[in-house]
Amino acid sequence: MCQPCPRRPPAAITLSGVATKWTSLGKGLSQLARGRLPRLLGLSPTRPDPQPAVHGSVTATAPTESRARRVEYSPDLDGKADPGEVVWSWVQFEDDPSQGKDRPVLVVGREGPHLLGLMLSSQARRDGEQGWHALGSGPWDAAGRPSWLRFDRVLDVPETGIRREGAVLDPTRFDRVAVVLRADYGWA
Repeated sequence: MCQPCPRRPPAAITLSGVATKWTSLGKGLSQLARGRLPRLLGLSPTRPDPQPAVHGSVTATAPTESRARRVEYSPDLDGKADPGEVVWSWVQFEDDPSQGKDRPVLVVGREGPHLLGLMLSSQARRDGEQGWHALGSGPWDAAGRPSWLRFDRVLDVPETGIRREGAVLDPTRFDRVAVVLRADYGWA
C-alpha cells in the first residue's frame, strides 16, 4: 500500500509581498500603456519616437510674467474649470516632453478654450525652492499631504484636457496666490 507523500507547508505569503507584486505589475502595464514596449523589450528604435500629446495634456508652458492678466477668484462647480479650482491634467516634464505625469493644477486664468494654471507638487523638497510657495494640504491630495505651488511657469491646459475637478481652493489661500502673481509677476 502506498503511503501519502509528505506535504511541505506552503510558502509564507505576506501581504506586503503580494502588494509589491501587484505594484510591479501595475507599473509594467502603465509603461506598456504609455508606448514604452520597445524599451521594455530591450529594442532601440532607429529614431526616438516622441509620444503624441496625450488628450488633455498641457500644450504649452510660459514664464508667468509673459501671461500676465487680471486674476480673480471665480470658482463655479458647473463642470467647467474656473479660477480658484484645482483640477487634474497631464503635465509634461520640462527635461523630457515625451514623458509626464497626471498632476493637480490650480486654475488662475482663462484664455478662450484654454486654462492657465499653476502646477502643484507634494514633494517636500520644494519647500524654500525659488519659484515655489507652500500652499498647504487640501482635498486634491487623497493622502492629505501638504502641497507647494510653482509660480514661475504657467501651464496652458485645453479645457478638454481636464481629467477631473479636484477641489476648490479657499478664498484666503487664493488671495495669497493672487498677491504673489501681482507683486512678483505683473498680474493685475
